[in-house]
Amino acid sequence: MSAPVFVLEGVALLAGETVTLDGPEGRHAATVQRLGVGERLVLTDGAGTSADGTVLRAARDLLEVEIDLVVIRPPPEPRLVVVQALPKGDRGELAVATMTEVGADVIVPWAAARCVTRWDGERGAKARAKWRTASRESAKQSRRSRFPEVTPLATTRDVADLLGTAALAAVLHEEAASPLGAAPLPEVGDVVIVVGPEGGISPEELAVFETADAGTYRLGPHVLRTSTAGAVAAGVLLSRTARWL
Repeated sequence: MSAPVFVLEGVALLAGETVTLDGPEGRHAATVQRLGVGERLVLTDGAGTSADGTVLRAARDLLEVEIDLVVIRPPPEPRLVVVQALPKGDRGELAVATMTEVGADVIVPWAAARCVTRWDGERGAKARAKWRTASRESAKQSRRSRFPEVTPLATTRDVADLLGTAALAAVLHEEAASPLGAAPLPEVGDVVIVVGPEGGISPEELAVFETADAGTYRLGPHVLRTSTAGAVAAGVLLSRTARWL
């Protein structure tokens, strides 16, 4: 059984050092998972560093851990950016969790014209926090040491700016002639995928993205839900890169 993963931020992870895992993560490790002296775990800062460690002391809400081995992973290339139109209900959190498992590096919530859901004021802040939590928990489950960034809400103009600087700019559309699996993949830079809402991307939005030199691509013969399309697209592209070798 693999050692459980916990997040420890703001503390240098160095081999041979002893660190304290406290706060919500320490409480979960000590009280919920009941890790004891001598048991193994993995600590990560979520920014590319992970450390194998052994529990030296267990208290009610914290663990003292001796670090044995540290691994630092560089930022991946190419970087995968998924622009996700806001789905209804909790489907956004599902989309974020599955995209994180597959390997998305940046997730951009997008207020598309045909989105039913709106992120206004405090509601938007709470919704983004839920997306970030979903990404963090999914990253831990999938044993990622570098967690995805969940950006603030983007407008269509913001998305066009992202597409304009991408090494590959791909807008998913069910009527596109070119399959995503045949898109030319760069070895470095940003691969930006745009996933529209359930009602589809409007003609006006497509026109804006076209001015940013984005191409339209289809995933396959079927139309996917917005909550699953991003993860499928990420898998299609990442399976063709050295990141999955």
